[in-house]
Amino acid sequence: MHRALAHFRLGPMNLVISISLFVFFSSIWLVLLPRFCRLWSRFFLLALSWLPLDARLELVEHQFRMFRLQIPCFRMEPVLPSLQILLLTAGLTALLFAATFLLSKSQTPIIYLLRGVLLLQGTALAYFAIWPLRFPHTPDSYLGALMTAGIGLISVVPFLFGLTYYIFDFGLLKKAFLTALTMTYLALFLPFQVLLQALVLQKTVLFMPLLYIIFGMPVSVLLIIAFYSWGMTWQFRPARASR
Repeated sequence: MHRALAHFRLGPMNLVISISLFVFFSSIWLVLLPRFCRLWSRFFLLALSWLPLDARLELVEHQFRMFRLQIPCFRMEPVLPSLQILLLTAGLTALLFAATFLLSKSQTPIIYLLRGVLLLQGTALAYFAIWPLRFPHTPDSYLGALMTAGIGLISVVPFLFGLTYYIFDFGLLKKAFLTALTMTYLALFLPFQVLLQALVLQKTVLFMPLLYIIFGMPVSVLLIIAFYSWGMTWQFRPARASR
């Protein structure tokens, strides 16, 4: 039996604590979210003035009944890949794919991961070589969706931890600390993630499928899993103190 199962105690008090933490952090996040949006806007404006980013910043208003939110989003023109970029990317992709055969068998997980990423980029290359004008997405829509999805993911962290972490007997302070740390980290990580992808997409939309499938929301989900896994290694409360 896994050691965590020995500390699974969904008694009345633990259930009350779980619900209370969920309500508390969800409420705090809703209160602070407009301020985070303003902070992100200032960060993006600073980046536009310092970095070689050909874009403009726009505040997109979202209305949720009585709750109004202005989310900062980049606006830029979609750039299709030129023949030179297609050839260079294809050559580099083929070279890296061939290099995976030189790795040792002990690195098999890394080999398959790299090959999967390179095959994904290969399909993007084939698509843009054959049907470049049929690509339905733009940097505007993608980056806006990434911001919105990132905010949504941060919003559900208390709910996810309520189902998977609060049910274990770590104590109130540890549960609160892990939740606050995870949400804060994601809130600070999100603008950097969007900015870096904007710097890539301003050159060409060729890499949008790779950014979306590999370096988009999956990265944020893996960060949550990493924080959760770290929290599960913490010391449980002694049995006497949990009664």
